[in-house]
Amino acid sequence: MKDTITREEAWALIQEYGATENHVRHMLAAEAAMRAYARRFGEDEELWGAVGLVHDFEYDRFPDEHPFAGGRILREKGYSDEIVNAVLSHGETGVPRETPMAKALYAIDELTGLLVAVTLVRPSRDIREVKIKSVRKKWKDRAFAAAVSREEIEKGAEELGVELWEHISIVLEAMQSIAGEIGLDSSGVPA
Repeated sequence: MKDTITREEAWALIQEYGATENHVRHMLAAEAAMRAYARRFGEDEELWGAVGLVHDFEYDRFPDEHPFAGGRILREKGYSDEIVNAVLSHGETGVPRETPMAKALYAIDELTGLLVAVTLVRPSRDIREVKIKSVRKKWKDRAFAAAVSREEIEKGAEELGVELWEHISIVLEAMQSIAGEIGLDSSGVPA
């Protein structure tokens, strides 16, 4: 039984299962957010980051079976219940979120999508220029990024025990720290 997963192992799974560029960017954002929460809670930053990175590795190959297919594959590869259950419980699967790592993964997953959407409507498309004020404004507009469940984000913050806007700030700062890696650093915007 493997009690940990390395970033290299997570990356190899992403490559093996052929994630799209946008999905890879999402998983990189999740990795950064999970690392931020691991630091905050005094947990294993490498493990939490790798779980954030790997959480959607099989989505593009098995969209109708996600995240069950990912959990099955990770279990077959010998990863621990803690890792497998964190991946399984980040969706509405009925698998309880019993560990801080699982709660953090659930809490950050939808939120990264909302923060990308807020960034992409800015002229610069640079997440480093996004302020909480902008996120608050878009949060209230239910037509904006309508597919993103605000209720799920609120529930995740509550389960994690972090006030909603503090939670959003933590994830935003984590994503801002890797703006170039996730394609949100204005480098692709024409002058």
